[in-house]
Amino acid sequence: MKQPAPAECDAPPPVAPFHDGELAAQRRAGVAAAAAAFGGRGIRTFMPDQHRAFFAQLPLLVVGGVDGGGQPWATLRAGAPGFVSAPQPRTLDIAGGTLRGDPLEGSWRIGSLLGGLGIELHTRRRNRVNGVVASIAGDAMSVTVEQSFGNCAKYIQGRTPTPVPPQAGGAPPQRRAARLDAADRALLARADTFFIATANTSDAAGGARGVDVSHRGGPPGFVRVDDDGTLTTPDYSGNNFFNTIGNLLHDPRAGLLFVDFERGDLLYIAADAQIVWDGPALAAFDGARRLVRLRIREVRRSAAVLPFRWSAPRFAPQFAAWGDAGARSLASRAESAAVGGSATAIVSVTQAASAGRGESAEWPESSVSLKVLKASEASEASEASEASEASEASEASEASEASETPETPETPETPETPETPETPETPETPETPETPETPETPGVAGACVR
Repeated sequence: MKQPAPAECDAPPPVAPFHDGELAAQRRAGVAAAAAAFGGRGIRTFMPDQHRAFFAQLPLLVVGGVDGGGQPWATLRAGAPGFVSAPQPRTLDIAGGTLRGDPLEGSWRIGSLLGGLGIELHTRRRNRVNGVVASIAGDAMSVTVEQSFGNCAKYIQGRTPTPVPPQAGGAPPQRRAARLDAADRALLARADTFFIATANTSDAAGGARGVDVSHRGGPPGFVRVDDDGTLTTPDYSGNNFFNTIGNLLHDPRAGLLFVDFERGDLLYIAADAQIVWDGPALAAFDGARRLVRLRIREVRRSAAVLPFRWSAPRFAPQFAAWGDAGARSLASRAESAAVGGSATAIVSVTQAASAGRGESAEWPESSVSLKVLKASEASEASEASEASEASEASEASEASEASETPETPETPETPETPETPETPETPETPETPETPETPETPGVAGACVR
């Protein structure tokens, strides 16, 4: 049963949860009716008790905001469990936790829009909260909640954190640049997780005005470094809200955050986004419904600032059969690099072919050699293959998105490989129909969001 708004929270009446950009994206994908039906039920104006307890136990919080120039940034706050609390259903308090090099440090004001994502990687649980800063004391803030909703465990790689002492020897190094360097490119090439902040701060957005910060997960290679100034990443199926893409249609500026889980580095990227809705380019990424192409404007990297290190990932079951995303990306890069009709190359790719099990589980090796043909042959073969795959993906997407309901996360990309039930240490079971409006059910993280 859906938890009613407690009397003490004085929650305002529900408002339309989507702005024009989100509605336009929903219409283009053919899911406007489904999104409207679920959005009115699943997006609350207060935090249910389960969410309040969840935020209070977290050692870190993903935060999205905009700086003085309107650029969105995704950042992390970290502290002992309890540094984030929810004393009332419509109040979220953040007791500091700012990390060195945070691009939003000094930008917060009373009235600033804030997007929050509570995520517990070792259980793959996450919940969302968006609101307005009501008070500030140093780097501590109190936020009035305007939107609260759950997300499912889909696409989250499980990791167990271990606290580490502060780095000795003074402040860790920081770097600011206009382009990626070799270390940045290496981190992106192996990334399986990132966070993205977007915003619609227009008064015309009404009750849907705000900042959004979202999780993105995929197999290593799902963030393609096209050059030191451009990235491409797939947009997979989700709950059809289109919070991120809807904001980008209104304002193409995005803030990306990549975490080096082994070293504790944080890589911040400010970029302008372009949505690739269809076409042969989608075939480079298994399961992609759309692509997001990002042109980098600024890069910031803070070394060893996180007070945690994480275990090896336990990969989300959705990626067990999507192991060739990285292979295709590398093949595409190799084809582009082959200059002249006689160029031939062999690319050997270690593919991810398992969901992974246990603390130290790694993706097993399945080496696949990809031959780059002569330029003319490669072009013809690639165009025929991509056109065929894009057509099949488009037809599957239209059929599945029309029937997709957020309570039942689908996996149309791998119908032959049912999702593997969660391991004992991972209490969530995304295969079970999600019921975000019943927060009293332990472990239900809500709708799958994109």
